[in-house]
Amino acid sequence: MGYLDELNDSQRVAVENIYGPTMVIAGAGSGKTRVLTYRIAFMIEQNVDPFNILALTFTNKAAREMTERISTIVGGTEAKNISMGTFHSVFSKILRFNADRIGFPNNFTIYDTQDSKSLIKDIIKEFNLDDKTYKPSNVFGRISAAKNNLISPEAYLQNEEIQLEDKQSRRPEIARIYTAYANRCQRSGAMDFDDLLYFTNVLLRDFPEVLHYYQQKFKYILVDEYQDTNYAQYLIVKKLAAAYENICVVGDDAQSIYSFRGANIQNILNFRQDYADFKLFKLEQNYRSTKTIVEAANSIIKRNKDQIYKHVWTDNFDGAKIKVIRTLTDNEEGRTVASRVFDIKQSQAKSYNEFALLYRTNRQSRSFEEAFRKLNIPYRIYGGLSFYQRKEIKDLLAYFRLSANPRDEEALKRVINYPKRAIGKTSIEHIIIAANQYGVSMWDVMSDFDAYPAEVNGGTKSKINDFVTMIMSFNAQLNKLNAYELADTIAKSSGIMREMLSEKEKGPEEVERLQNVEELLAGIQEFSKNDANDEFRSLSDFMIEVALLTDADEDKGEERNHVSLMTIHASKGLEFPHVFIVGLEENLFPSQMALNSRTELEEERRLFYVAITRAMQTATLTYASSRFTWGQSISCEQSRFIDEIEKQYLEFEGVTRPGGRSLMGGGFERSFSGGLNKTLGTNNPALKSLKDVTGSPNVQNNNAADVIVGDNVEHDRFGKGKVTKVEGIGPDKKATIFFPHHGTKTVLLRFANLKIIE
Repeated sequence: MGYLDELNDSQRVAVENIYGPTMVIAGAGSGKTRVLTYRIAFMIEQNVDPFNILALTFTNKAAREMTERISTIVGGTEAKNISMGTFHSVFSKILRFNADRIGFPNNFTIYDTQDSKSLIKDIIKEFNLDDKTYKPSNVFGRISAAKNNLISPEAYLQNEEIQLEDKQSRRPEIARIYTAYANRCQRSGAMDFDDLLYFTNVLLRDFPEVLHYYQQKFKYILVDEYQDTNYAQYLIVKKLAAAYENICVVGDDAQSIYSFRGANIQNILNFRQDYADFKLFKLEQNYRSTKTIVEAANSIIKRNKDQIYKHVWTDNFDGAKIKVIRTLTDNEEGRTVASRVFDIKQSQAKSYNEFALLYRTNRQSRSFEEAFRKLNIPYRIYGGLSFYQRKEIKDLLAYFRLSANPRDEEALKRVINYPKRAIGKTSIEHIIIAANQYGVSMWDVMSDFDAYPAEVNGGTKSKINDFVTMIMSFNAQLNKLNAYELADTIAKSSGIMREMLSEKEKGPEEVERLQNVEELLAGIQEFSKNDANDEFRSLSDFMIEVALLTDADEDKGEERNHVSLMTIHASKGLEFPHVFIVGLEENLFPSQMALNSRTELEEERRLFYVAITRAMQTATLTYASSRFTWGQSISCEQSRFIDEIEKQYLEFEGVTRPGGRSLMGGGFERSFSGGLNKTLGTNNPALKSLKDVTGSPNVQNNNAADVIVGDNVEHDRFGKGKVTKVEGIGPDKKATIFFPHHGTKTVLLRFANLKIIE
């Protein structure tokens, strides 16, 4: 058990106490994942059958990493016998095994948020309701909240308080929409993410024999990030653990920041009430950050009243003070942060992937993106459109979904006429009307127009019959061909690849879409490779894995050389050497919407605590004296959170201006607001010695400043490409270029060092 020697005393005692109800409160950077992993390994070494262990995480990535670590200690075979994964992935397997009990097929589809909103939008239209009053996203949020609180459509309709709330918000028809939505999902053999938890609770509530089976199977239960659980998750865990109470929850109440998703901090705060004989272990040594950052974070979070007390400490060096920078405007804030990143990277030989920029809302990214582009600083925004949400990917995935479950109406509506096969909107609407009239799925109508007459002409019926035959041929091969073989067949036989190949000459965007589809197929080919157990992996298996991906599973690009831009919520669980927390102004952070109660303000403070504790070496806080919002410039006040940090941990800097000396005195602040030429002078030696992001000198070769649309050019980093757009004048002139191997890039010509290729 040499691996236990890697643990400190607090970690080791938490690992070795494996029986009874246990709560591990883990401060930021205290080695929580290691404790959870080693605890499972220790349990197996103590002869606990891995088949009896259930470990629940919030990301698939965390589950995979833990399984790999456990494998190195106890062996890969034993590690595979553990039921480990996200709540949704573990319980989707239980639901598939028991789907017939609750009226679903075992090959049910899992709708993502976009699918759900699309269906709700259709229902709102069918009910002739105003989609400005009944916004699909708002209605979906209301339905989601109901499911997370285990409120059925029937209970929703009968609850007077809920009905009053809907009437006051001028949306009295939400109950009817919820009922129709639930019926349509069931008719389509589909569940949304909330349903995976909702129906697991229904299954355990209504079928005692199922509850008993899983209580005996999961005698040892471990839950990661317990502070992020909602009511539905809490209830499932409580039911499963009731027989043996060998339950271990790990988390940090100081990092509970997801109440808007239904997370309930009371789940972790009330654990001691649920299990009177529980054991409490605290992990308080931080291995991530400097003493300054750790102590500053402590001085923030101690102001919250609703918490489990702990004092996080570290043996790391003191480190630099936290810089607080005030700028005149939000645009100046963007330029100042960009110049700081540029300077630190150049002077200290850092990589761009060591920097992160955290903000309260996505809309704040604009000024920073503009400033980064002007300095040619590579960056990536996280939380934007993910790979699997791109249109071309969603189209092909819809074919995959339909091949596994032909009753999936959202997938059907998406691709029935893509590529175009002369099946118009009117025909589709008549099919939907017939399906609603007879209480069947669209697929049932399309498969048998004699049994379910619809107002569709003969020519269209023939096209629909061809489509049905094609989908059925895919379905027949579902368990004969592996995931890649069938995916490749569908991509070609459906006409999607032919359509995309015919469009690729139109421009760089079409080429990029084709490359994305090829990337998807390559990923499926990798998925299909047999593992050591020679396991057959079907396209259904791949679709289940894709459907259960979470936002946090997205590659955060740690190995790629770019600055990470993201909301603080998206940064949870990550760490970076250098962190900039921007927009620290009253009504922005803390948010104006969070100032109505102490509970809301304390969550905002926890969010700030999470932001600070992402930093390993340096943290910088910035705010603007004025910000352009809703079409006008408004004055801003420094956030109260800055005042709450004990002053010995802070270093203040004043307002900076273009060309820029601090208005409060102090050193020279290079701003870049008018471009480096204005700040330093065109012939200044310092300008000529600067490097751009590719490491190339900032000189223009071959009259690159005169490039025009259509020119073929060569870039030191991205290779050969074609100019598709040119904008700006003088030193601010920039070009948009399509590079076959790197996609579309926008470069500032005075930095890009382009060569025009004849």
